[in-house]
Amino acid sequence: MRSLRKTLLLALLASVAVVLALLHSWPTRAYPTVDVRQRPGPGVEKLLEERLPEPDPSAGSIPYRVKESVAGLLARNGCVCEGESGGVNLPFAQLLFPRVSAHPLHTAFHASELHEMKKRRAKEYLGFQMRSQTPADLLIVAEANNPLQYPTQGLEVRPLKTILIPGLALRDVPRDIYTLNFTASLGTFDVAAEVDGVRVDGDGETHMTLTSRLLPHLNRQLQFITYTNTLYHPSTADTVQLETEGHQALFTIKIRHGITPKLYNTGSNTDKLEYNISALVTIATKTFLRYDKLQDLIDSVRKYYPTVTIVIADDSEHPKTVSGPYIEHYIMPFGKGWFAGRNLAVSQVTTKYVLWVDDDFIFTANTKLEKLVDVLEKTTLDLVGGAVREATGYTATYRQTISIEPGEEEGDCLHMRRGFHHTIQGFPHCVVTDGVINFFLARTDKVQQVGFDPRLARVAHLEFFIDGLGLLHVGSCDDVIVNHATKIKLPWGQSESDKTYAKFRYPSASSDATHTKNGLLYFKNRFQCFTHN
Repeated sequence: MRSLRKTLLLALLASVAVVLALLHSWPTRAYPTVDVRQRPGPGVEKLLEERLPEPDPSAGSIPYRVKESVAGLLARNGCVCEGESGGVNLPFAQLLFPRVSAHPLHTAFHASELHEMKKRRAKEYLGFQMRSQTPADLLIVAEANNPLQYPTQGLEVRPLKTILIPGLALRDVPRDIYTLNFTASLGTFDVAAEVDGVRVDGDGETHMTLTSRLLPHLNRQLQFITYTNTLYHPSTADTVQLETEGHQALFTIKIRHGITPKLYNTGSNTDKLEYNISALVTIATKTFLRYDKLQDLIDSVRKYYPTVTIVIADDSEHPKTVSGPYIEHYIMPFGKGWFAGRNLAVSQVTTKYVLWVDDDFIFTANTKLEKLVDVLEKTTLDLVGGAVREATGYTATYRQTISIEPGEEEGDCLHMRRGFHHTIQGFPHCVVTDGVINFFLARTDKVQQVGFDPRLARVAHLEFFIDGLGLLHVGSCDDVIVNHATKIKLPWGQSESDKTYAKFRYPSASSDATHTKNGLLYFKNRFQCFTHN
């Protein structure tokens, strides 16, 4: 018995020893350590700066005349926000004769905290630049009479994949030996085929050299040059240096995954002339206390679109039940806020388009959602606004153009103006702009991509379009109209809920809500000031 136990113990110890030996000798994958900060390879940025052409010294003596109408359009070093002074203080003067006003944003913070706020903002901005900029953003100037032929744009490779580099050639430059050097920082070069009479050195490395006495053979070899990305990054670019005797060229290879589409199955025949609005559109709204107006909105929608889903985000203190066919009612913490409610409502939309409405709008025969859908289906627009008609008969589209003037350390300047950029061909009632009124149809995925900053709880609207500048292609059509329930109520006719709503919805200019909005523009968006009319 003792002998058996001894044998089992020895066998167990031997097994453990074998397992440990196997684990020790088992080949493991070597994971390299890489710098994932987006920046050019060593020396590339300096090289590009050195390659910028110097002004011709002989040109200094040639006189010129400044064309102020054009030169004034060029960006300046820094920016300022300037308002217009003067004007006549008459009723509705700002509406009829809008003047530009300027507002500094640093006043959202106390003087004692402003210095530290600027330091934190500068640090965050530096990180943003490192994440968002790639070598593809750097300026490259092509040399004159360069015998090197190379691709100038459109070259792209998936991360850690290989491509052929098309369009490479060396034009006729008489010499005894032809030499071409390739250099990259995020990948390696190789040849997919070998050509007689061409010597290849450094294949499979970041620097490769081709040498040949025969130019036709060298150009034939250039048709088989490959680039393989070796340092993983989901979206960046590599700068390739191509060099021969006395000449140099640079071009970029974008390194990125393909964009994954988000397609919506509408379940309807898109070849039909009529759109299935219920399959294409979800109506989203945010409500707070005003259940009577919300019910009026629902009733008006059902008159024209009985099966369209309505998503409601509600942050009332004592929420009431809102139910019915095709209604989704989501309860939020009390007073969570305007943009938080927008986020919640839009997050629940599963249709291709989302229609945003206020809870006191009224659909009429002029609220033709089919027209807005038609615009988005037939153009590259991401969002198209309609018009809102007040009880007085006045109709507003609230079209705004938004531009950002680059600044220096103090930040950029934000400029907003009433108006639009141009009309849309095929849609005479529609224009391209940057911001619209609170009645718009949009591609759901684009709205979700931009999002609504939940810190903007009381006063907010154009902030969504500011965050979406460069991401959203915005339009506005004045022939699709929704009515606005009257806001005119005599003091003795106001209920307690009306008074509470007004307190939350219309804070004073000196309130925390206004300071929060200006503080976000200053820090989050890095603006020093803004102007508007």
